[in-house]
Amino acid sequence: MPTNADCSFCTVITNGVQETSERGLVAVVSDTSPVTKGHLLVMPVRHATDLFDMTEAEIGDAHRTLRELRTRLLKDDPEIAGFNVGTNCGAAAGQTVFHAHIHLIPRRTGDTPNPRGGVRGVIPENMSY
Repeated sequence: MPTNADCSFCTVITNGVQETSERGLVAVVSDTSPVTKGHLLVMPVRHATDLFDMTEAEIGDAHRTLRELRTRLLKDDPEIAGFNVGTNCGAAAGQTVFHAHIHLIPRRTGDTPNPRGGVRGVIPENMSY
């Protein structure tokens, strides 16, 4: 699989810098700055800049992996009451590592005072509608 020597996620995947679980065309790693306990990243093994650069096969493996991880997390932690699933594409959207990755963030009742709006919180004044 093509990698980018300057990409920290390619380094994680190819050099085992962090525990990585490969599942088909994607890998799973724990987020090093987790929003909540259990925050995981699903990313293509091949270097792809963002979600729109991923192949249909990679997106399919990512989707299956997200569903499997959700099931496992719910089994292991009965406090989980929901999930945020998201990806940042481009610097203006908050992307800081330019290797496609999808965040799976477990949510628990009461982990924030008002979760209404969820991912809309990227622009706080538009979160509540």
